[in-house]
Amino acid sequence: MITTLHIKNIGIIEDITIDFNKGLNVLTGETGAGKTLIIDSLQIISGGRFSKEMIRKGESQSFVELCMYEPDSEYSTDGNIIVSREINLNGKNMCKINGRLVTVNELKDFMNKFIEIHGQNDNQNLLNSKMHLNYLDNFIGKAILEKKEEYLKLYESYCKIKKELKENYGDEKERQRKLDLLKYQVNEIEEAKLKIGEEENLEEKRKIIVNSEKIVQNLKETDSLISEKGIDAISMAIRALEKIENIDKKYDKLSSNLKSIYYELQELARDVNGYKDDIDFNEEEREIVEERLDLIYSLKRKYGNTIEEILKYNESVKKEISHIENLEEYNMQLAKKQKELEENMNYLAEQMHNLRVDNALILSEKINKELEELEMKNAKINIKTNYIEEYLKTGKNEVKFYITTNKGEEEKELSKIASGGEMSRTMLAIKKVLADTDKMSVMVFDEIDTGISGKAANSVANKLEVISSKHQVMCISHLPNIAAMADFNYFISKEVNKNRTKTRVKLLQEKEVIEEIARISSGEINEVSLQYANELRNKKAS
Repeated sequence: MITTLHIKNIGIIEDITIDFNKGLNVLTGETGAGKTLIIDSLQIISGGRFSKEMIRKGESQSFVELCMYEPDSEYSTDGNIIVSREINLNGKNMCKINGRLVTVNELKDFMNKFIEIHGQNDNQNLLNSKMHLNYLDNFIGKAILEKKEEYLKLYESYCKIKKELKENYGDEKERQRKLDLLKYQVNEIEEAKLKIGEEENLEEKRKIIVNSEKIVQNLKETDSLISEKGIDAISMAIRALEKIENIDKKYDKLSSNLKSIYYELQELARDVNGYKDDIDFNEEEREIVEERLDLIYSLKRKYGNTIEEILKYNESVKKEISHIENLEEYNMQLAKKQKELEENMNYLAEQMHNLRVDNALILSEKINKELEELEMKNAKINIKTNYIEEYLKTGKNEVKFYITTNKGEEEKELSKIASGGEMSRTMLAIKKVLADTDKMSVMVFDEIDTGISGKAANSVANKLEVISSKHQVMCISHLPNIAAMADFNYFISKEVNKNRTKTRVKLLQEKEVIEEIARISSGEINEVSLQYANELRNKKAS
């Protein structure tokens, strides 16, 4: 149930906090005071659409916060859940559930588990054909619940096998296409005869070939400088030192070191000369290297970033080929299991279908009886249960609610109902029938009394009271009958301060409740209207 609703900067609402209670909470008050804005705020915090025009004039953002108490909820250890949504003029949305940021869609999915809003323009669950099946199954109760649970287990196994068959290339053409592709890949890789380290060696060779002219030129220059200047100069220096090496040991050592350098330089000169002779300007060899590298680059683009990765990929593909080639027997076993599951699912789906067909008639009759009491005497609900070939999580049924609102007219889907008031009363009739089985915590009805009075008004009030015994109900009303049936009455008014209008909310005490019932029954509070208000209130007490 909702315990507290905090609204800030929406329309004429500046900043209000409403503490709601169990049972039937009825909101009454002046026209244009902001009653509908409160329902709009509940729609916003439930993930509904929001227009920037709803932000209070002069403000940059709106804020709605909701506190709920759901003792059996998996979302909170102590049962308390805080949901908030902040919307800015720049379009930025910030939604939170117990302090955790969520998207608007996540907020909507979450709140749909707890609150239903039935207003002039918002009866989403009633328009959603998927919910129609839930309504019918909730009405059937335990008789179908056990079958649904059994069917769901089979369905989950069925989906798992179906998925595995698809991943196992269960289709013969698909399997053959995959095998052809994999074999082509293996053939392409193995024909290349790749070797680890080959790419690096080819890159080095290619670099030398590309720069061969430059290398030869510089090696020649190096050879010339060493041979003509280096070696000859050192040779002359050695001869000069030999003339004084016997004079002192240090000159002898110096001569010896220089001779070592001379021999090393000779060796270096031979190496340079050898490198120079090794350089070949063979264009054919260059083309071979380039083609080989192009092949390696092509394979890398397809199968891996390195030769090692390509070879590993090749091994994995060969294993996959072996796996696919030996799949036929395994897939046959899976297909057999799938067929068995389908037979069992068909059996359960047929049983559920029969239950739904039989109970759809009963539920239709009960709802039609409620509609008659709600002064929709010509309206007839017809719940259609179609058996389909597709396997769904809930069986093989499509359930849709159809309605005829006037005699002689063709029945239409509920979504085709033009009147918001008719839509709300239809939902009220459904909820009255399903009051004991519906698990929704909070139900909100906006302007449900549009176009009704007298007997119908009493009927609406009584049905709201019945529903509120199992659910928290919030209702905006202009009818004294409904206000008199409330467990908690809230008066919505507006005041002008410094040329700005703002909404006020007050939880009424019993005396104030009587006065408010008197006001909305006749437009003014007098002895007659107060007596009528007391009579209505006493009916609730009795």
